[in-house]
Amino acid sequence: MLEDLKRLNKFLSEAGYCSRREADRLIDAGRVTINDVVPEMGTKVAPGDTVKVDGEIIGERKKEFVYLAFNKPVGIVCTTDTRVEKDNIIDFIGYHKRIFPIGRLDKPSEGLILLTDDGDIVNKILRASNNHEKEYIVTVDKPISQTFIERMAGGIYIEELGKRTKKCKVKRIDKFTFSIILTQGLNRQIRRMCDYLNYDVETLKRVRIMNIELDTPLGKYRELTKEEFKTLSDLISDSKKTFEAKQSYQRKSRR
Repeated sequence: MLEDLKRLNKFLSEAGYCSRREADRLIDAGRVTINDVVPEMGTKVAPGDTVKVDGEIIGERKKEFVYLAFNKPVGIVCTTDTRVEKDNIIDFIGYHKRIFPIGRLDKPSEGLILLTDDGDIVNKILRASNNHEKEYIVTVDKPISQTFIERMAGGIYIEELGKRTKKCKVKRIDKFTFSIILTQGLNRQIRRMCDYLNYDVETLKRVRIMNIELDTPLGKYRELTKEEFKTLSDLISDSKKTFEAKQSYQRKSRR
């Protein structure tokens, strides 16, 4: 039956293999097969089909998942492609199960990043990334002025991305250090914002994602507590409802 068919990227995500975004990259690269055939774009998985990635059979959805909070050092790359990047996050952690990062933290930055083998929650968190807070501590190369704080907080147009950053919370900590709380996830956003104001970022550390605080030593990880995961799930649930309401409105508007 048609309702039993499932999009290939969704199948890989729900099986806990990777996020949908990563699944799309694997499919485009021809590394995924259905019944030993490289599928055309849009091919769906039916009950009984055998799905493989690089020749490895991918099974049905797992019942128990892992959720980790990791303090990423500078120099580690947030990718699951261990064949390409030498200093990748997967090899560095060496976890006994296949896991993947939720979102990214660029190579020159350090701090909190979440990892899991639950592809479904990855999609929900990334979908919510424009609604929930991520907090950073940043040091720059020269004294921080009040004008700098006000302009950072008010939003800056990033020419390379063709977008203006959303208003955010910025607080001066000392002469060269400030904290910034974003509800947006543009590529290298803080570095680009500082560069626009003629400041160079010297260190950048993420210290919080939503309700999860950075509290592990550099290069170490821990599992989320039950209380943390429950709160996180509640936050994601609220965002999912908002997303679905917006999608419904957009569909009606096109009619």
